[in-house]
Amino acid sequence: MFVLGAELSEESFSFFVKHRDLLCDFEAVNESIKDVCGLNNFFAFQSEADEILAEIEIRNSTVSEPNRREYGDFQTNKKLALKIASYLHGKNPNIEFVLEPTCGKGAFIISSLQLFKNLKKIVGVEIYKPYVWSTKFEILHYYLVNGNQNKPEIEILHANAFEYDYKHLAQTTRNYITLVVGNPPWVTNSELGSIESKNLPVKTNFKKHKGLDALTGKGNFDIGEYISFTMLECFHKHDGLFSFLIKNSVVKNIVYDQKANKFNIGYLEKLNIDSKKEFDVSVNACLFTSELNHQPELFCKEANFYTHEIITTFGWYKDEFVYSVDDYDEASDIEGKSLLIWRSGVKHDCSKVMELDCKDGKYTNSYGQEVKLENNLVYGLLKSSDLKGNEVNSSRKSTIITQKKIGQDTQYIQKQYPLTYEYLNSYGELFDQRKSSIYTDKPRFSIFGIGTYSFAPYKVAISGLYKTTTFTLVSPFEDKAIMLDDTCYFIGFEKREHALIAQYLLNSELVQKFLKSIIFPDSKRSINKDTLMRINIANAFLKTNFDEVKAKLKIIEYSHWEEFAEMINQHTSRQMSLF
Repeated sequence: MFVLGAELSEESFSFFVKHRDLLCDFEAVNESIKDVCGLNNFFAFQSEADEILAEIEIRNSTVSEPNRREYGDFQTNKKLALKIASYLHGKNPNIEFVLEPTCGKGAFIISSLQLFKNLKKIVGVEIYKPYVWSTKFEILHYYLVNGNQNKPEIEILHANAFEYDYKHLAQTTRNYITLVVGNPPWVTNSELGSIESKNLPVKTNFKKHKGLDALTGKGNFDIGEYISFTMLECFHKHDGLFSFLIKNSVVKNIVYDQKANKFNIGYLEKLNIDSKKEFDVSVNACLFTSELNHQPELFCKEANFYTHEIITTFGWYKDEFVYSVDDYDEASDIEGKSLLIWRSGVKHDCSKVMELDCKDGKYTNSYGQEVKLENNLVYGLLKSSDLKGNEVNSSRKSTIITQKKIGQDTQYIQKQYPLTYEYLNSYGELFDQRKSSIYTDKPRFSIFGIGTYSFAPYKVAISGLYKTTTFTLVSPFEDKAIMLDDTCYFIGFEKREHALIAQYLLNSELVQKFLKSIIFPDSKRSINKDTLMRINIANAFLKTNFDEVKAKLKIIEYSHWEEFAEMINQHTSRQMSLF
């Protein structure tokens, strides 16, 4: 049956039937419950006991679950909670105090009662009142079935995890061997704010961002990260363990920020779980564990939760934040600042107009309209999905390039290319409706990601959307440079031989190992300009033998090798772009 928004087991129901007379005095029934299971203040008000009394004959009431999105609510199933508790018990069987700051239906609390035999105190905090009752009922049920078990002092509190005084709790439990455990919400503060949720922390810049970073995107954070930070800040000097089910991105941030925070945590572990299997959601998530009151460590072991197979060790190493310490140790000579400037491709935010299909010499836009225009401003276009294989010298799409540099006046098109102007102008309203602020006060047909570098005939390019780190040579088509869209990154060259040498170096075993060591594979956009700019191509060149390159790239002569070396030397001294 369901009472107070929570399910009441048969054993708990029988208990209340047996003590029905006491329900008229909630303090009296609280004493009986404490004798049974050690749980303090089961009922806070007489009205709660009255509801049990009124509903005691009703066996089929139901209640709906809360908005899972609002609460970031992915309840931990009992089997997984027990498996996690068993793993933690193996690390430290002497836990005396368990805190779960978002306890939900109490799965971790029950599993802790089952396994940790030295418990003296348990505190659970939960914002959703029916879950508070679910947890209380589960505890009562557990002791009705297992009456001879140790009975620690238990508090299950209806409170907001963001407002509860954990610092005071940490002070009063300082001498207990502590386990902070849980599954905090898997949502960000901006997601909760967008649906006007009250389940939000007080406005705070807890990561201490400065200036605009504190006001814009970097001010957004994951709720699980906020709660993790609060728990570590309050309890990192306790003896014991910290263990949360959280998103992979949160663990990455915790380890990254550990360099500044220096919490007393060590033996950091990221144990990957199958969130689809456990929670029926497609989120990269894990069990993050660490030992409290330990010399601060700046790296974390990653493994499979089910098999414990080691995947990598990531974190701060040689003063850099890396994904694989072992690979980075071998390839760290490639770490540096790229002498060649990596660029992203063309951005226009008007693809249905600007991007064209060409068949039998005729252009068609995405509306199915056949388009008549001069060829002068039309260039081949590659997207991330087109960067396959060793070399690309044709394209399935074309695009109109209206400018040679950002901000160039586009009125010249009307006079020099009237067909193109007539076509663009017929869709003028779509250009005017582009939402990005980058187009504000710019010429009507403006594009971005454009410059002299865009017209380099040879490019070495990589997709920013996919996980592969293979670099592709892009060659001109019919003596005209091929453009890339803004999901791609590239460096440009005037000579094919120079582009081939750069491509060879970037696809070399050493550079690929370096990229593997710094790229987090579950990142949303793992290949970006910041990553590529870390490749010290000069060091890769110095570690490569010409004869080895000559054997692979038969058209390369030593004169090309010397030219490439001279080009690198010029950039080493001037730190400037090729174009």
